This record gives sequence, structure tokens and C-alpha cells, in this order.
Amino acid sequence: MARVASLTIGDKKIDLPVIVGSEGEVGIDIAKLRQETGAITYDPGLGNTGACQSAITFIDGDKGYLRYRGIPIEQLAERSNFIETAWLLIFGKLPTRAELDRFAGRLGATAPLYPGFENQFSGYPKDAPPMAILSAMINTISCFNYDLANPDSDEAFEEAAARLISKVRTIAAAIYRMANALTYVAPDPSRSYVSNFLHMMFSKPGAAYELHAEVEDALDLILTLHADHEQNCSTSTVRVVGSSKANLFASCAAGVCALWGPLHGGANAEVLEMLGQIHAGGITADEYLKQVKEKKVLLYGFGHRVYKNFDPRAKILKEASDKVLAKLGVNDPLLDIARKLEELALKDSYFVDRKLYPNVDFYSGIIMKAIGIPVNMFTVLFAIGRMPGWIAQWKEQRDEGGRIARPRQIYTGPTRTDYAPIESRG
Repeated sequence: MARVASLTIGDKKIDLPVIVGSEGEVGIDIAKLRQETGAITYDPGLGNTGACQSAITFIDGDKGYLRYRGIPIEQLAERSNFIETAWLLIFGKLPTRAELDRFAGRLGATAPLYPGFENQFSGYPKDAPPMAILSAMINTISCFNYDLANPDSDEAFEEAAARLISKVRTIAAAIYRMANALTYVAPDPSRSYVSNFLHMMFSKPGAAYELHAEVEDALDLILTLHADHEQNCSTSTVRVVGSSKANLFASCAAGVCALWGPLHGGANAEVLEMLGQIHAGGITADEYLKQVKEKKVLLYGFGHRVYKNFDPRAKILKEASDKVLAKLGVNDPLLDIARKLEELALKDSYFVDRKLYPNVDFYSGIIMKAIGIPVNMFTVLFAIGRMPGWIAQWKEQRDEGGRIARPRQIYTGPTRTDYAPIESRG
């Protein structure tokens, strides 16, 4: 027998269908609420509203679970890589060897910018925000390949997905080099995804970037761990824009804009800014944590809105950060402060009792700082990592043929008011 929930509004009572997800999540279907009662729900921030049913990613924040297509993130971090994970998210299953090789080949073949595309960068100021340029350039891709913007077959969609995932790293590297008055470095198809990105970012004329396995593995991990995260702000944005039948590139460009916000993708940059302020102020990590407990300052990089336990991604990145710092032998006072904050907070009952553990933003910021990626590029790296998830969510919505998103509101403005001629206005 189907489960229902009963709702009484005034003298009217209705039964609402109850939906139960594969992991036991319970949702009340209110799709016909307004039609049958004239009422709507009110949920600022949409923290209690399920806008879709999705088979892509599952999070249990209380238990600290994160799974892509049912596979625990710990297994993917240990045994997979970013490109295989991207395929898993987008196409719903782990790829065969032939599928993975074909997809990797497409990534290599489509990495170069289109002829004349690099000229697009010259119109921006050198200090332009990287995320603004990234969003614009993703939209620009569709101008060169509009036939793939709305792929109408599996093969066309695979090609479109490969081009977007591949070109976003080339664009990101070009943004960095433009801002630093460096010449453009073309992609090298013989390199892996992450190796190619670092090559395009940091190689010098006649001197290719020296790649350490620990660095490549850590950056691949960062991308993998950020590849999807349920219906967060940017992912929801991609779905909302895509619901209007906007093309893949336009929808993902909108996702970049949502990710740009400091309450979303900018969190790891906030960590480095905090460390810089601690260092500039000449105070110790112990003194800063004391100020946090006195509610005088904020502690970035600890705790998470979803995870009420240890962020599973943070556990994985902590080990990776140890390896990177040991390999590079970086001598950076900001990283020393970060390590001390971590050490003290994990032993302090104030933070432990409140489950304010270091999160993924804390460790990803440390790793990227050690590698040499500037703080203003942190969110760009986040966007590169999140691209497979956005593509998967856009595809899932398109395949389901859902309705255009159109939230309701509770109007609180003036009731009917007549227009007043300008002469009579006080």
C-alpha cells in the first residue's frame, strides 16, 4: 500500500504521496498542493525541499558518507582517478577499458583552443576575476561548436562532454598565464589530464614543468573529490538553467557564476585569507583559536553545512597534503600556521564537541598553495573538478524531460496602490 501524509489547512484535508529513496530518504510529494489547496510551502534556502529525484550522488551528513553512483568516495580515491570518475558520474557506470581509452583520447584531441580563441583573452584587464573570464569562455565554446551544444545522440553527448571537460582546463591555464603576462602554452596530448593542466600552467620556454607523482596524485584527488556533491548551489543552478532547455555550455557557465560566490566555491580561498591575516597580525594559532571561542573572529575551513561528522573528503586529502608538503619541502609560514590550527583544534573539546573538524576546503587550500596555484585560481580549480557533476546533472534532467523550474513566492509588498502624478508626490 502506498504511503501518504495528511495535511490539514483550515477545513480542508488532503493526502500527499510519500516518496522513499533507495537509501531510505523520505520525501512528501507536494506537486499538486497549490492546485488542490491554493497554498504553497515556504522554505528559504530550500534546505527542506527536494527539487528533483537523482541517481547520481548520495550524501549522509550524519554518518559522513559520500557516494558517486553508489560507490564510496574512499574506494574511488584509492582505486580510481578523475577521468574514470567523470565517466562514472556522467554515464552511470564504471567504463570498460575501451570506453575509458576512447574518452581519454577525446580529452587529448579536444584540449587545444579553437583557432583564434586565444585572442578572446586579450580583451580582458590583467586583473580581471578568473571566474568571470571562465564563465564567459565556457559560453564562448558554444559559438565554435554550437552543433554540440544540444547533443542529440549518445556519441554526440560523449563528444560534447569530453570537449567541455578538456577545454575548461586549457582555458583555466590560459587565464592564469594571461594574468601573469606569460605566453600561452599549448596542451600536450601525450600527458595525463592533470599533468597536462600543470604543464600548461607552469611550463616555461624550453623548460617543461617538473611533475612530481605526489603533486599529480593530490591534484587528481582534489578534482575527484569535488566532482559532484548532490544539489548544492551551483549544481542546482545548472539544473534550473538547463530546465529552460538552455544548452550544456550555457548551463555550465551559469554554474561557474554560482560557484564564484564566497559562501560556495570561494571557501578554500577564505582559508588562505584567514591564514594570511593571522600571520600579518603576528598572533599564534593558539591565540587565534582563543579568539574564535570568544566569537571575535571566524574559523574558516572547519565544519560543514551538510556533514555533521568528519568530512570524508577531508580525511582523504589530509593524507595527500602530508605527502605533498613532505615531497616539496615547502617552507611557508602560512602552511605552518594551518598545520598548527589543525593540531590544536583536533585536540580541543570546544571544536571536537561541536564537530568542527577540518573540511575539504582546509586541505585543498593547503595543497594548492604548496603546488604554487595562486589563491584567486582556487575556485577555478573547483570548477574544473565540478564539471563532470554539472554535466551529469544536466544530462539526467534532460533525459527525464522535466518541467521548467519556476519557484513560487509569498508576496509581502504593498496591496493595490494607485499611480500618483508627479505633482502630488511628497
